[in-house]
Amino acid sequence: MPRILGTDLPKEKRIDAALPYIYGIGPKTARNILDTAQVSHNKRAKDLSEEEVSRIAGIIQKNYKIEGELRQEVNQNVRRLIEIGSYRGFRHKKGLPSRGQRTRTNSRTRKGRKSSVGTIKKPTKAEG
Repeated sequence: MPRILGTDLPKEKRIDAALPYIYGIGPKTARNILDTAQVSHNKRAKDLSEEEVSRIAGIIQKNYKIEGELRQEVNQNVRRLIEIGSYRGFRHKKGLPSRGQRTRTNSRTRKGRKSSVGTIKKPTKAEG
């Protein structure tokens, strides 16, 4: 199982499908990295030589923000929005969608499970 910059890649997948397992790398970025490193897209991750793995790691390290550094930057951006009191920051703080989606229905990913609203029974004459 090849390990690139602290992330284990699945060994049976093609390298262009395995690279997106690294946070911050998508399919298009993975293809660009492989083109720059001159590695075949059809190669399986387990078939990569040490030299190819080091070339890929070097390109990623030099040109892209990934994993912890990227997560930290995203969190700082959200924190900044909350601090300046922007509408988007307010939506982040409340845990609601921040890009204009409807919330009357849907948006369950952001809002979480539906909370059931119960009714209070009126006591009958026999009970009280």
